[in-house]
Amino acid sequence: MERIKDYILLHLNIMLFSFTSVFSKLASNCLNRDGIRSLWLYIFLFLMLLNCFVYALAWQKVIKKFELNVAYANRSIYLIWSQVWAVAIFHENLTVRNIVGLLIVFAGVIIVSTQTGGKEGEKTV
Repeated sequence: MERIKDYILLHLNIMLFSFTSVFSKLASNCLNRDGIRSLWLYIFLFLMLLNCFVYALAWQKVIKKFELNVAYANRSIYLIWSQVWAVAIFHENLTVRNIVGLLIVFAGVIIVSTQTGGKEGEKTV
């Protein structure tokens, strides 16, 4: 049960990091629409930096529970979250190529996560 909790925390942290690209795109949209004097531009830039700061602190805590190759392989789930936000927030189209690419990434994460135990000293086959 503890292992499941660790993976949930890892993936919540990755999801948190994926919001950096959301704030970045919102800032870019504000810049393009309203120019450099837009208050929302600076709000989104601040949120982007704050999000990176919180993520960095949380990431340091969570990777202590995993081998680095497992933690970094799982970090590529960021691509899936980015696609979710692109479709849900920005109403972008999800193509077959996007889906195939995401499935390949997801399969790679599963392979790396199951080939290693997830914590140093623990190996599972």
